Amino acid sequence: METRLLHIFRNTPLGREILLQSSYFCRMVNIHPVIYVPQFIKFLMYFDNDVVQVDLDGSYLKAPETAKVHAVEIVRSQGLPEPDFIEPKNFTASTLPDIPVNFDFMCCPRSITDLSSKIGLGYIGPRVRRIVQSAAFPVLIPGAVYKPWKSVAVMFGGSANAVNALRLGIRISRLSGMPMNVYTQPGRRSRQDYEKIIAAYHLDRDMERCLGKWEFFDGPDLEANLYHVPHDALVVMGAYGHGVIREMLFGSVMEKVQAVLPNNLLIVGPKYQVPM
Repeated sequence: METRLLHIFRNTPLGREILLQSSYFCRMVNIHPVIYVPQFIKFLMYFDNDVVQVDLDGSYLKAPETAKVHAVEIVRSQGLPEPDFIEPKNFTASTLPDIPVNFDFMCCPRSITDLSSKIGLGYIGPRVRRIVQSAAFPVLIPGAVYKPWKSVAVMFGGSANAVNALRLGIRISRLSGMPMNVYTQPGRRSRQDYEKIIAAYHLDRDMERCLGKWEFFDGPDLEANLYHVPHDALVVMGAYGHGVIREMLFGSVMEKVQAVLPNNLLIVGPKYQVPM
């Protein structure tokens, strides 16, 4: 069964850049893009333990007569075949389509509901956070401008979700042929402790095959340490919820990384299911 990525297309210059990033990702790891061109301002995603209503801004409905043509042109510019398009079959209400969630990846801008003029680097919108929290698939959060990535950078802190991110990073490295580097912000654990965690999940040999370097940051200032992450790397990391205060909180490291790095991010949420 082919691997598929869901992309919500916005027929604007910002939407073009995001679809370019999404298409590049698909080409690098041999994924087939599936595109939804919204016809309504809202849609629902039914996950196993949550229902996420996404409220789009009006820019997602711009120029519908050219949206599919532009999307096909963008995808083909990356050397991919023509994408599939979703035509919703089920509706919770007459203007509230249900979008399927049986995908392997999904691409979301940092905020799926805001105009580009309102999007800040350090702001991931609440709907995107809900998708990350509920989805069984990883979520690709691209930078604002198309930029090919030349390596995979895994942020590894030793948690179960970080192990899943490492497993995914190894997979992306293997499929893309790009080297993988691992970055750790040391806490109370030693390097040997982290190595034992990786070995306990039987990932040590797979990691060695694609590992370029494993860098342990010096000093407690994570924001300063993140300068060492290459600007043209795909950053892979885990996110996990600590509760709800207005919106889902990511881990403190996740919050810092997404606020500081302009890189493309591939985020593994707490419900991520490792492919068999």
